[in-house]
Amino acid sequence: MLKIILSGCSGKMGRVITDIVANDTACEIVAGVDPFIIGKTDYPVYTSFENLPKADVVIDFSNPAALDGMLEFALKNNMPTVICTTGYNDSQIEKINSAAKNIPIFFSFNMSLGINLLVSLAKKATAILGSDYDIEIIEKHHNQKIDAPSGTAIMLANAINDTMDNKMIYEYDRHSKREKRSKNEIGIHSVRGGTIVGEHEVIFAGDNEVVSLTHQAFSKNVFAFGAVKAAKFLNGKSAGIYDMNGLISE
Repeated sequence: MLKIILSGCSGKMGRVITDIVANDTACEIVAGVDPFIIGKTDYPVYTSFENLPKADVVIDFSNPAALDGMLEFALKNNMPTVICTTGYNDSQIEKINSAAKNIPIFFSFNMSLGINLLVSLAKKATAILGSDYDIEIIEKHHNQKIDAPSGTAIMLANAINDTMDNKMIYEYDRHSKREKRSKNEIGIHSVRGGTIVGEHEVIFAGDNEVVSLTHQAFSKNVFAFGAVKAAKFLNGKSAGIYDMNGLISE
């Protein structure tokens, strides 16, 4: 049975993962890590990555501030790690890539299979339409989400930009200047309100027509199921960075 340490166990996603693993006979959570212990669980919860029981993999749905402690623990114990947290800066992403030289790390800004299909479709649409169409990304989330734009919006923009030979710039703040839209920009817009779980739309606007690709998540379960699948996938892998493309193709 796969033994899991769940980082961010007291958060919303942590509680969803706890419920899903409780009904999965192939894995179990042996410990949780969270500086804010909320509610009761069937496993012990620690406030830091110290004195934890033996496990096979870490699943992280916490906060960027927890990254250093988690990576130190994972490297010390040679433990595969599934990182689902968003909002990392470039320096932190570099730390993740550096750690992956020694341990297997599954790192994705979105654990939904549907979102990763959207990324693939956006890349294909860009290859066909990109040079003649203006590209805009709109993401919507609940009013408790801290980071903006979402990690998924950045993932979509990066995928599109790669297809465009990385010649595009990201425009987050168009209202601050009075000038026409340039052809080499991707507009990225954030909406925060209510209990929206997650919605992402990629718009390709051309002359006299608009092509729109949209994904909507109606429950956090889609991300939790993806994280648990990633933990099973990562178990036994060699050091390196893994993502949803590898999981889907295996």
